[in-house]
Amino acid sequence: MLFALLLCLKSIAQGFTVNHCQVDIYIHEEGYFDVVEKYDLTFSVYKHGIYRNIQTNYELLTENGTQEERRIKIRNIKVPNHKFEADFDFVQKLSDNLQIKIGDKDVTVIGPQHYEIKYRVYNAFLFEKEYIRFYWNIKASDWSAAFDKIDFSIHLPQNVELGLDDIFVYSGFTGETVESSNFNVAYNDGVFTAKSIPEFKSYSGQSVTVLVNLPLNSVTEIKPMWPFWTHYGWTLILGVLLLVFYAIWNKYGKDDRVVATTSYFPPNGIDPSMAGFLIDDSEDTQDLISLIPYWGSRGLITMEQIPKKGWFAKDDTKLTRLRPLPDGAPDYEVKIFSGLFGSASNHGKEEVLISSLKDTFYTKMASAKTMLKQKAQKYYDPKAKKIQTRTIIGVLLSGVVLFMIFLFSWGLLEALAVIPVVVFLLFMSVHLVKKNAKGNQILSELKGFRNFIKIAEENKLKMLLHDSPSYFETTMGYALAFGLFEQWAKKFEALNVQPPSWYTSSTGAFTMNNFSNSFTSSISAAKSTMVSSPSSSSSGGGGSSGGGFGGGGGGSW
Repeated sequence: MLFALLLCLKSIAQGFTVNHCQVDIYIHEEGYFDVVEKYDLTFSVYKHGIYRNIQTNYELLTENGTQEERRIKIRNIKVPNHKFEADFDFVQKLSDNLQIKIGDKDVTVIGPQHYEIKYRVYNAFLFEKEYIRFYWNIKASDWSAAFDKIDFSIHLPQNVELGLDDIFVYSGFTGETVESSNFNVAYNDGVFTAKSIPEFKSYSGQSVTVLVNLPLNSVTEIKPMWPFWTHYGWTLILGVLLLVFYAIWNKYGKDDRVVATTSYFPPNGIDPSMAGFLIDDSEDTQDLISLIPYWGSRGLITMEQIPKKGWFAKDDTKLTRLRPLPDGAPDYEVKIFSGLFGSASNHGKEEVLISSLKDTFYTKMASAKTMLKQKAQKYYDPKAKKIQTRTIIGVLLSGVVLFMIFLFSWGLLEALAVIPVVVFLLFMSVHLVKKNAKGNQILSELKGFRNFIKIAEENKLKMLLHDSPSYFETTMGYALAFGLFEQWAKKFEALNVQPPSWYTSSTGAFTMNNFSNSFTSSISAAKSTMVSSPSSSSSGGGGSSGGGFGGGGGGSW
């Protein structure tokens, strides 16, 4: 008694009471049913109107004891003579409930009111071995008001005849399994009618549910023509997107099959930076760093490893300019050289410590990378570049369109799956480049030279050193650009090759092994220093007013 009083007080606090609720349901043999809900209610305080929530997502226990997720569809929503807002189809896919909000935000009402809600329901029949079950909550438990009277009718499909043994009405709190004695049920000419008894009252937290056992084949089960498409069709669409991208790459981005030509020297006119770019179609930092040993072998600079001073200091490297770059050097080479030593045209020595480039040289490195890429375009098919641009735009547009389609058709998680696929394709779009005939010829020589660096035998290296004593010195920049310097230097350790004279260090006897270790350390430090950038700073604690957890709010409508 006390509990019922508390529920009644809660309903009063919501500001209205439902004096009479009439629900009429029309079952169609095509596999759906129409619902008409009529509410005569009284507002005790001023309100804009009411809202109706309908659960759309359910966890069902099937006949064989397994769990099944069922999502019903609500369509054709109408509220005659009232303004209303209802969730769009894609919102229903994102939520477990549909909300119909009735009323005018600029108008409030009080006293007796009448509301009528019409809608159509799909996918809400239970198809079992012996029956087709119609199972519906006439009044849901989450209504925040008391219901004084509830009447309802169930209109069966044509040519379907049932009896009172085929209908079951339940009322009370959720989980009540005993048939309700609060309704008088009748059947006449294909229509079940049920009226609540005078003493009836239904509070918030209580529901009224009807179950009708329909004969088999009386209602058509709406099944998708291809069930896989209904649940997983989005995976096929993403698969097609990947296949289309592969087809474009195969035609416009894949280099022609190039046979590596055996070569002991790099191609004429190709410096280590350009060689590094052409071998992998990418402007890497090590491509431009490889210019340092290239300049050293040409007598333009010297390089010295300076040992650390103090317990916490680090080794440093000093570069000294001996001569300026020759006329006609490519712009990316000029950018790096002048960035290190300035643009002075005098022939005197100029020195720079690698450590002094920290957080300042990165802009010059970025500019040089862009210049290197632009300079390399003469070795690529211009048509492939146009296809690359169009493909990137196509991938972005496809991503936006597919995100919306997946959101409407499958749901949020499936829509989010579009994002990593689009990011992957944008990343792979950088490989939508194809070399022209000249580029393929140079690539053939570069591949042959790179293969030789990997597999060169001692006897062949001895012959090359006999003909060209500076062979290691002139090729080490290319090995560095290919990422094979340590492997290349190791091959010369047993050949009594003297380390390059333009590199010095105070690390004891300067053997080829010592040089390799020292040079690798210096170059590694140079790579990290020359691309380092200042870290951004911020003030305050990183928060903002209204930006934390616990947002939101609410109230009555």
